[in-house]
Amino acid sequence: MSSEPKYKRVLLKLSGEALMGDGAYGIDPDTVERVSTAIKQATEIGTEVCVVCGGGNIFRGLKGAAQGIDRTTADHMGMLATVMNALALQNALEQQDVDTRVLSAIPMANVSEPYIRRRAIRHLEKGRVVIFAAGTGNPFFTTDTAAALRAAEMNCNALLKGTQVDGVYDADPKTNPDAVRYDELTYMDVLRQDLKVMDASAISLSRENNIPIVVFSIHTDNGLLDMLTGQGICTVVKESDAE
Repeated sequence: MSSEPKYKRVLLKLSGEALMGDGAYGIDPDTVERVSTAIKQATEIGTEVCVVCGGGNIFRGLKGAAQGIDRTTADHMGMLATVMNALALQNALEQQDVDTRVLSAIPMANVSEPYIRRRAIRHLEKGRVVIFAAGTGNPFFTTDTAAALRAAEMNCNALLKGTQVDGVYDADPKTNPDAVRYDELTYMDVLRQDLKVMDASAISLSRENNIPIVVFSIHTDNGLLDMLTGQGICTVVKESDAE
């Protein structure tokens, strides 16, 4: 198997649920350790990695708003949840001797660096893993949109969506054994079929900047490494020749 990475610089989008393990809430240390091992493997083959974490394992802004919390306040609470996940992932990576920086869109100097684009790029050039926390720093924007935005700002070659399944299906494979997995889709396929890969803003941003979205299972052994070396199972969302 070739160890040459398919993409030189990537942004890995992790949902908060991806760090939850089998629990119903919070951060599972064993799961975070497995994810950090996967990221370390990616850096060892020369891929520059930055990460955006969701916060749904701790607090989800939309759910809070539905329960009567002001939407802006709820979204800010969700952003703070992403900072908790980012710090947990940083800790796990540094325990494996991976140099890591957390850059937050909401300034909090005691626990992270502020998000400054040139600083983030410099960290990547020095081989550090950069974790972007607090989404875009603005309410009404999801961490999917933050991931697409940061991928464009960092000049990433791909936006990787680490999920619970090994790609995009036409139905939920957990409940429908006849669900069919797609090898490739266009951005417009995703929007037209409402496939829930990422939200519409993230898809549109990726399309405008011609950044392929690669959906794969973050929980498969060596899933990230195999995908980066062209061996893994995944779905690639990209521009078609006709578009």
